[in-house]
Amino acid sequence: MRASPVVLGLVSAVVACGAFAQQRLGPPSETNPVRHQPTDAAARLGDTPRMIVKFRSTGSAGVAQIQSAAIETAASAAVTKFAARAGVTVSEARALAAGMHALRLEPRAGESFAAQLARVRLDPDVEFAVPDERRFPHAVPNDPLFNGQWYLQNGAYVASSTDPTLNTQPSAIHAQAAWDIGKGSSTLVIAVIDTGVLYNHPDLSSRLLPGYDFIADTAVANDGNGRDADATDAGDWVTQAESTSGPLSGCDVENSSWHGTRVAGIIGAASDNSIGVTGVTWNPKILPIRVLGKCGGWDSDIIDGMSWAAGLHVPGVPDNPQANWAKVENLSLGSTDPCTASYQTVMSQLTARGVIVVASAGNEAGPVDTPANCPGVVAVAGLRHTGTKVGYSSLGPEVTVGAPGGNCVNGPGGPCLFSINTTANDGTTTAGNSTYTGQTNFNVGTSFSAPIVSGIVGLMLSVNSAMTPAQLIARLQQGASAYPSPAGVPVCPASDPNTGECACTTSTCGAGMANAENALQGALRPMAIVTGPSPSSVTPGSTVNLSGSASFVADGRTIGSYLWSIVSGTGTLTSTNTADTSIVTPSSGGVTVRFTVTDDAGRQDTADWNFGQVGVTISPTNASVQAAGGTQTFTATVVNATDQGVTWQVNGVTFGSALVGTVSVFGVYTAPATVPSPATVTVTAISNEDPAHMASAQVTITAPPAPPSSGGGGGGGGALDLLGLLCLVALGRRFAPASWRARRAS
Repeated sequence: MRASPVVLGLVSAVVACGAFAQQRLGPPSETNPVRHQPTDAAARLGDTPRMIVKFRSTGSAGVAQIQSAAIETAASAAVTKFAARAGVTVSEARALAAGMHALRLEPRAGESFAAQLARVRLDPDVEFAVPDERRFPHAVPNDPLFNGQWYLQNGAYVASSTDPTLNTQPSAIHAQAAWDIGKGSSTLVIAVIDTGVLYNHPDLSSRLLPGYDFIADTAVANDGNGRDADATDAGDWVTQAESTSGPLSGCDVENSSWHGTRVAGIIGAASDNSIGVTGVTWNPKILPIRVLGKCGGWDSDIIDGMSWAAGLHVPGVPDNPQANWAKVENLSLGSTDPCTASYQTVMSQLTARGVIVVASAGNEAGPVDTPANCPGVVAVAGLRHTGTKVGYSSLGPEVTVGAPGGNCVNGPGGPCLFSINTTANDGTTTAGNSTYTGQTNFNVGTSFSAPIVSGIVGLMLSVNSAMTPAQLIARLQQGASAYPSPAGVPVCPASDPNTGECACTTSTCGAGMANAENALQGALRPMAIVTGPSPSSVTPGSTVNLSGSASFVADGRTIGSYLWSIVSGTGTLTSTNTADTSIVTPSSGGVTVRFTVTDDAGRQDTADWNFGQVGVTISPTNASVQAAGGTQTFTATVVNATDQGVTWQVNGVTFGSALVGTVSVFGVYTAPATVPSPATVTVTAISNEDPAHMASAQVTITAPPAPPSSGGGGGGGGALDLLGLLCLVALGRRFAPASWRARRAS
């Protein structure tokens, strides 16, 4: 058969890549072949797209575990009424958790899925409708392989030593010291929302609960059926034939990843058992929830898996026994999208139940993936051994902390010196022998940063089970180690052109490097809580009653003493050493009252109550952003308010709109597809405590630059750039073996 000119051109480009890469990029100093999302965007939706719909009439019945049959019948009736009212044919309908439904509708003649989705959203009884998309995995005990688990060591804390490996791994989480404080409670459950696990791995079997398989699509499940009570990983390999046609069309050809087994081992491989590796936690149970299979997994399955793990009811599935309800959920998966309404719905319910959700930021070196970018999620970026951001890791203001992701500093061909070692399997399709990852069978990706933090969260909850998600996240961030600022490394979001490495900041990689010892010490401290009237509602010269009775201490501890004091301004407290006090506010000026709680071990915490006018500032106050996806991050600061939070608006619309641009809960403004009229919009931060106080910034949207002309002089330069792009693609494929080009977060 005669070769296609396009194929011949690609072959020629690949042949030229060696010399071209040396000329344009120089020799690579680090190669990290992580799994990426599929290049075919259509693979995210599949051949017959499906949507997730929530109707206003059915409400959200997932707060209690047991959902009544009457509610489920009403939900089913809502689908029937919608179909009749909208004149659509529903070819598939499946009830999900939290009153949502997975629906597949027969399209009208010539109607695209986007048009169909827009039509459904116009229905007055539809609260939201979003695509059901695929998400992809992101990839001193006596255990003999523990010495290879550099990321758990204490090396970053030795000021000087003859050991050359010390002080070169500042991102190591200091787990050794944390284990001297606590190893985790056997009553705590951590859910691994992933590909399932291999229950027969000798370093996992003693830690695993039964779990559940939530994959409804049999082609994705690869185990011969849909949802069932067997969370065993059946393998997620994709053949060339499957990638070419059928339900997996457009998916990458790849071997089985055993991704969930790897993630589970990082969190909780059996410790101090003289076998293999150790997990971050030693005692908590692991609940495998299978939601990923061939070519990733669907939102509808992931959402149900998250809900069931936490003890919420999922229609058609037996309830999770209360003893197995998870307090921590690890999601080493995602894809590049804003947080959808479906994920926001389930996250709000999990947060209300006190569940901590930890998710990997993603491997695309760009904006944080969903669901990691959803409010309330602990988003984890990947770090190199030196504490800088590893090139592949996504980044942004949504990141909570950074943690080791693994990096291969010696380039392709040699051992990967800083792999994240964990439990694995050597089967390329179905399961083979239980093994471990290492320098030659290496393991890198933000998929493995997230479970490190999930393990730390598990250690924290084991010593202080009363903390809310917000309180725990605050202590996790307070305990993080400061990011280093190495000379010669670009500051994020700029990056090294060869490796993608950059020096983290708190606005790009979170509060700092996750530190297990500091986090555990923080969890052991009391939690001082002051309740009283909103300062903005208090008039000068009035009596204010303040209470610290909601304060609490770590498990097994008692409150030793209370102390009230005035740290600024004037006033008289009626009591200084009881749980409650009162103060007459000054007639002019402000006052700050501090409450200190001390437990019986001498640990302390403080909380302030500030009287004064609420103030809000925003930075920057002016910005210029290109249409079609340009972004700008704004920061709001609130003073003299108990609630430091703000609500973001664009031109008076909360979170904005497609016409004027959107703004996330983190203050990230994204420009609309086209320049609006007028071209300048207003981004406003409004105090949650006192909405009368706000601050605004002006954003001018500009048109993106016109694409370069294909004709005229200078065409040679354009050809060279195209060749460079082809080379980068080819080199990326060469350095990323098929078994590692998956659509997880690994």
